[in-house]
Amino acid sequence: MAASILKDHIPLTPAVFAILLALADGEKHGYAIMQEAREHTPMGPGTLYGSLDRLLTAGLVEETGLTDDERRRYYRLTPSGRQTLAAETARLEQAAAFARRKGVKPLTGRTAGARA
Repeated sequence: MAASILKDHIPLTPAVFAILLALADGEKHGYAIMQEAREHTPMGPGTLYGSLDRLLTAGLVEETGLTDDERRRYYRLTPSGRQTLAAETARLEQAAAFARRKGVKPLTGRTAGARA
C-alpha cells in the first residue's frame, strides 16, 4: 500500500481500530467482531456494520464467503487492512512514547477503568 493511501486512513477511529484488531488473528463473523471490539471501545451494531461497510469499500476488509449460518457474514483483513493496522499501531506507540517523555504515566489498577 502506498504511503499516500495510508494517509487516507490514518488516524483510525477507535471503533475501526478495534474492528481491525479483532480481525488480526483471523476471520470472524460480525457478532464475534463486536464482542471482541467491545473489550477496547463501546460499540453497538450500528457502529459495527457502518464501519464494516466503510472498511469493505476502502478495501481494508473483505467478506470470506464462509458461512455456518446464512444470516452470518465472515470478514477478514486484506493485506491493505493489515498494513493500515500496523501503521496505526506504530502511530499509537509513537504517541505513547511522546507522552511518556512528557512525564505522563499510564493509569493503573482501579483508576484505569475510571471515566473522567
